[in-house]
Amino acid sequence: MLITALFFIAGYMLIALEHVVKIDKAATALFIGVVLWVIVAHTGTDFSETLMSLKEHFEEIAEILFFLLGAMTIVELIDIHNGFEIILRVIKTRSMLVLLWVLCILTFFLSAVLDNLTTTIVMMAILRKFLTSKSDLWYFAGFIIIAANAGGAWSPIGDVTTIMLWNGGQVSTNTIITEVFLPSLVCLLVPLLIASYQFKGKSIEAEVPSTPKIQQISPKESNFILLLGVGLLLMVPVFKAITHLPPFLGMLFSLCLLWLITEILHKNKPIELKHHLSVAATVQRIDTPSILFFLGILLAVAAIETNGSLEFMGSALETTFKDFHITNTLLGLLSSLIDNVPLVAGAMGMYSMETFPQDHEFWTFLAYCAGTGGSVLVIGSAAGVAAMGILKIDFLWYLRRIAWLAMIGYFSGILVFILIN
Repeated sequence: MLITALFFIAGYMLIALEHVVKIDKAATALFIGVVLWVIVAHTGTDFSETLMSLKEHFEEIAEILFFLLGAMTIVELIDIHNGFEIILRVIKTRSMLVLLWVLCILTFFLSAVLDNLTTTIVMMAILRKFLTSKSDLWYFAGFIIIAANAGGAWSPIGDVTTIMLWNGGQVSTNTIITEVFLPSLVCLLVPLLIASYQFKGKSIEAEVPSTPKIQQISPKESNFILLLGVGLLLMVPVFKAITHLPPFLGMLFSLCLLWLITEILHKNKPIELKHHLSVAATVQRIDTPSILFFLGILLAVAAIETNGSLEFMGSALETTFKDFHITNTLLGLLSSLIDNVPLVAGAMGMYSMETFPQDHEFWTFLAYCAGTGGSVLVIGSAAGVAAMGILKIDFLWYLRRIAWLAMIGYFSGILVFILIN
């Protein structure tokens, strides 16, 4: 257990120091993911059980990766059809402060009905339409991560962990919304108010050099693809609720519908243009290293979960701290380093419904902490990992510029949660 923990920490340090060691974080993540499983497999007591665990975890990881691939393809397809140009026409402000507030509030509510991962992918595409400076892009992306995670925490379908608690019967829809909404909103508003002093009076410096517009695409077609694409993304949680099948199938179903409709829409266009607007060409624009980075991180976390490290940490927290407010607060902070899914799964296994019945404060507080605590580090949530991959955000830059704001927001929300309960 000690060897895997040390190797895991060393790998995370290499990812954090990517710009210093000059090694792509995707390569490092894949390396630690694979090597950790080799160590776990050959130091455990039962090789067959470890192999079975690997297959189970990989099935879960594959679902997330195909969900991510489908979402990124839909967003890229909207972008290639100039669909996001309408956002530029609607949001006409030149104030960076107004833009920051508008995009964060939009992200907060959109992630509650969509999910924080898909919302982040959409917002990263929109950010590129407004900003040119790398530092501004990264700073806005940091707040998008905070907003997406805060928005997903108060909705039963906004985050993987809330979906787990909702499906498991630990929380009901009405309770998680009424008890977690205000703390989640405060978690976003407090950092926004602090940042407002930095952007007060600052204007967007220059027009973003947009990709060459395709003249054969009419504004009606662009608007149609935008509305259709967003509508199909919003349909994913509906698909899950109706069919009770995993979300990745809903995302792939939405992708294939958009694929079929665009094929019909462009069937009479010139071959070169038709190919350029097709899903086949769009997939080539997807940032594959980001998906491989995601794969490596999830494999590494699954490995240390399999060898009992996460269960050991959970038991240590339970033994040391008797107050679940302290335990859940620490679990939320721990989720900024380790994926919150196994942490919540561990808590669900450790505490029965007899100890804490449905809608007990323990479960709603766990939903808030696990959902928002991951914002403290850029690799602490699916939204953060996606933004890091798409915009190449530096781990140490995020640690210096965003982490303290996310931390203040996190504890502000906790204070509000305790006061209203």
